[in-house]
Amino acid sequence: MRPFIRPFIALFVLTLCVNQPVFAQFANPFGASKTVAQQREEVLKKNQQILKHLYAVEPKAKDLIEKAAGYATFSNFGMKILIAGGGTGTGVVMNKFSSKPIYMNMAEVQAGLGIGIKSTQTIFVFQNEAVLNNFVNSGWTFGGQMTAAAKYEKNGDAYQDATIVADGILMYQLTDSGLAAEVTGKGTKYYKDSTLN
Repeated sequence: MRPFIRPFIALFVLTLCVNQPVFAQFANPFGASKTVAQQREEVLKKNQQILKHLYAVEPKAKDLIEKAAGYATFSNFGMKILIAGGGTGTGVVMNKFSSKPIYMNMAEVQAGLGIGIKSTQTIFVFQNEAVLNNFVNSGWTFGGQMTAAAKYEKNGDAYQDATIVADGILMYQLTDSGLAAEVTGKGTKYYKDSTLN
């Protein structure tokens, strides 16, 4: 390891230790004191807020989601300090062929220089039930830093801000200011919540 990197790593580890309560509250944003039923309710409420936000900035997304086999919404909080960072989040998958929501978690790891705190909202649209079930049952991971450029187009009508991230999976990413200019994965993993399901 290069000598000049060591102070930065030491500072990052120290920051993590000092800010452990800060990370803890975002790892479980709904609080450990809440019941499972209350946590589920909070996730579903957040789901509706995310959809409302998406439809306000991209009205065509509503039609796309209504015609899909299902969708998922995730709310994420991330922090980056110097050469490393990460984030956690919660979400839910809604299957058109089932009335039962599937609660999910997400985690991400970032590399590269930078300092900042960021919250994002991610919406996946599943074009068929097979890709939805695979996402839920096998989990799904963005491999490293990913930028997807292909835009979704069907029947000549372009959904300009829906990005194809995998076969049969479209994605929107929202920030506080609106739709993200580009979709990034940052080594993000999505998986079932063993507590809420």
